[in-house]
Amino acid sequence: MTGTTLDDYTDRYARRVRGMTASEIRALFAVASRPEVVSLAGGAPYIAALPLDAVGEMLGQLGAEHGTTTLQYGIGQGLPELRERICEVMALSGIDASCGASPEDVVVTVGGQQALDLVARLFLDPGDVVLAEGPTYVGALGVFQAAQAQVVHVPMDDEGLIPEALEAAVADCARAGQRVKFLYTIPTYQNPAGVTLSEERRERVLDICERAGLLVVEDDPYGQLGFESEAPAPLRARRRDGVFYLSTFSKTFAPGLRVGWILAPHAVRDKLVIASEAQILCPSGYAQAAVSAYLRTMPWQEQLKVYREVYRERRDAMLTALADLMPAGTTWTRPAGGLFVWATLPEGLDSKAMMPRAIAARVAYVPGTGFYADGSGSSHMRLNFSFPAPERIREGVRRLAGVMEQDIAMRRVFGQVSQPGRRGQAGADTPGPDLA
Repeated sequence: MTGTTLDDYTDRYARRVRGMTASEIRALFAVASRPEVVSLAGGAPYIAALPLDAVGEMLGQLGAEHGTTTLQYGIGQGLPELRERICEVMALSGIDASCGASPEDVVVTVGGQQALDLVARLFLDPGDVVLAEGPTYVGALGVFQAAQAQVVHVPMDDEGLIPEALEAAVADCARAGQRVKFLYTIPTYQNPAGVTLSEERRERVLDICERAGLLVVEDDPYGQLGFESEAPAPLRARRRDGVFYLSTFSKTFAPGLRVGWILAPHAVRDKLVIASEAQILCPSGYAQAAVSAYLRTMPWQEQLKVYREVYRERRDAMLTALADLMPAGTTWTRPAGGLFVWATLPEGLDSKAMMPRAIAARVAYVPGTGFYADGSGSSHMRLNFSFPAPERIREGVRRLAGVMEQDIAMRRVFGQVSQPGRRGQAGADTPGPDLA
């Protein structure tokens, strides 16, 4: 064996591989899955809330009674029945025939992740700019980096993306001679911040993008998982031209089936199908049939209500534990839906540097650095509440607070650090989370 690096193939990789980095969340899974660790890290739905006996019987029938079709090759765009049922799902959020939603313009994908990758393959050349909320979904960052695009983050506050900051980012990129292709946004129950773009801001954001000639890629995995009231209508329900709507059944049914979709402008549909066929030939026929059967035979809208109640209880358990246990100077968001809370640490603490000590204390979270293209965000962390039981959530927060208190004590001994404010949640009389 020759060579001076651990990887003897370094000089043979394509240039685009240089932008690929490991996901901070994936790197945590091996440790966080240990039973002694309270994991507040991942974004796994609580699958045990499903009627698993009935789902298992349904899946068995698909193989035993319909195996000659469900286990066969399919078509690249996805099964017609599933695309029709996807339109029924979207109609609950206001994306219906009145705004141009049609099964003909739906492309079934292998989860929401492939949907993102297909959009990137169609529209991004090396050096192009994607505007995205700061922080944003770590999986999207991986896709954009693999496409050799630059990500420019746009700040948020408790009402979501700040329109004035979006306008400024568009202008800055224009002055720098950069080509901005689209805005990538998770406007409802955002991952990782948990905030929701307000009704008034949705129209303003769409207007800004329309004036600037920007496409909008709307990622909406969590929109049907609201706890307190109906979510604002998606961006795609307001404008049909130039808005790509991406979603998935991973958060509302079963992530293991890996079924998502894109609702695309009609002119782009064929190119998405061609790109998908080049990648995977066709989505899994069995997985698509499983989702179709679930939507056709199971009380799936009632199941959504079950998920909402389970996640509301766990969200409340986390917010109560944070208020009771977190050291002074810690702030956090109060999500009205979704799976995540975004916490801001007391001044001087570093979520990435603190991670080994947290694992030693048998608690896991995701450092904020994973949600920024430039690796900033060390003063933040993402906490998941969907998977652990309420008592485990409180225990995890207790362990995490202990680690933070130890770090604060160490800084008092070896270096000065101010501790502003009292413990509290964002929106109270303490400083809110810096989502910029």
